[in-house]
Amino acid sequence: MSQSLSKLYVHIVFHIKNPLVSIRKEDKTELFAYIGSIIKDNGSIPILINGMSDHLHILCVMSKNIALAKLTEEIKRHSSRWIKTKGMHYQNFAWQGGYAGFSVSQSLHDKTKQYIKNQEVHHAKMTFKDELVVFLKEYGIEYDEKYLWSD
Repeated sequence: MSQSLSKLYVHIVFHIKNPLVSIRKEDKTELFAYIGSIIKDNGSIPILINGMSDHLHILCVMSKNIALAKLTEEIKRHSSRWIKTKGMHYQNFAWQGGYAGFSVSQSLHDKTKQYIKNQEVHHAKMTFKDELVVFLKEYGIEYDEKYLWSD
């Protein structure tokens, strides 16, 4: 082939580091828009960003020119710096070091979008920890629980 072509949907999930510095509801829309701009700046396409006060879900089409780890690092680094400009509440804000990334097939695109859109409904019944373990098991990802929750 004379050119590289791809369409890779990815579902990225990551958590805040300090539970005392949660994401305020009134800042979510602006934060999600800012994260969308970071994704675009890295040649990728944001589809949906949503989350709770302690974690985020991102569905995007990844650029063929960036690795998942690099894209996630850029999102976390820039959004962490940005949110600290939103007042003293965020002075000690940080994301945890790790993340989870899941491939999403074209056939599950809409289902994944709905899942991310309905975070408040899901978390009325399930904690973030339970949610992440379900995803890891569904995708057959081996993990050591003692490293899931520490930074």
